[in-house]
Amino acid sequence: MTDMKRRYSAVELAAALYDSSLSYQTTRAAEQVLQTDSRVGYSLKLALTTTRSQHEKGVSLSFAADGFRELRAVAQGKISLAWINPSVAATMAFKGKGASRRPLPLRTIGVFPSYDVMGFAVHQSTGITSLAQIRKERIPLRLSTGKVTAAFLSHHPTMFTVHAVMKAAGFTPADLRKWGGKIQSVSRPSHPDRRAAIENGTINAVFDEGIKSWGQTAVDHGFRYLAVDGEIMKRMVALGYRSSVVPKSRFRGMPEDVKTVDFSGWPMVVHAGMPDDVAYALCEAIEARKELMPTDNYRPLDPAQLCANDEEAPSDVPLHPGAERFYRERGYLK
Repeated sequence: MTDMKRRYSAVELAAALYDSSLSYQTTRAAEQVLQTDSRVGYSLKLALTTTRSQHEKGVSLSFAADGFRELRAVAQGKISLAWINPSVAATMAFKGKGASRRPLPLRTIGVFPSYDVMGFAVHQSTGITSLAQIRKERIPLRLSTGKVTAAFLSHHPTMFTVHAVMKAAGFTPADLRKWGGKIQSVSRPSHPDRRAAIENGTINAVFDEGIKSWGQTAVDHGFRYLAVDGEIMKRMVALGYRSSVVPKSRFRGMPEDVKTVDFSGWPMVVHAGMPDDVAYALCEAIEARKELMPTDNYRPLDPAQLCANDEEAPSDVPLHPGAERFYRERGYLK
């Protein structure tokens, strides 16, 4: 077996480990949804590096997955591709808004479907009907959210968004604590500690994404969603966010849709200067492995949706020319 085949097999082996006996079924999500977890690590650091023996047209690629930090690494040429969540994180980096101080030279290979919105929920017993009321009355919320360290508030897409909405409404996590409130920080929206806190009344507010994992539990236990609208929405749209709603159709017991900001999409982002043939080849690889590629809508991946700019896969960052050529040639993009 050649060195190339061994390396190829090693990548296939690593992927297959997630479907091995090291994986197991769990209901660790807040809504107790059955899902697959694994004892295999998932911190992604993958690099395909050319060797001296390869000719001058050799292609080196490196991949990472997370948020703003990885987008900057793509722009700086430190990595080739960042697969991030949500789409608006790439939008802000591309436009030089929010956590990005200047526009970055980024393009997308495609946006994988992942419908989500931000939820700002409070228990009805608080009497709160708007985000602005929290600042006006200095209400000491018992809030469940993500990590509220300075690094997370500035550089993690979820907590940046939570902080941006709170700031637009006139208060911060520090203010809540100063007013006598408490903060439950969880590592993920679906953390079972959040579900327990909702059920036993330890918390009376949840500000987070991943609403599919905790939203119904909140509604079932007397929480209502606060609207992100008016001047708050204007400020968020100016940063690059799209307006959306927490839809009553998705949550039993909600009397009406509630305005909020969108948090959908898993874009694959590359440098604008990536050679067209490499971007084209990345699309070929996705199409060839579409049956194995994960999605967040529990449906087989449809390559046409990667360039559709729809509700599940929004995009305000241009496609890389090589990717656009692929989608047009295959008939996915008209």
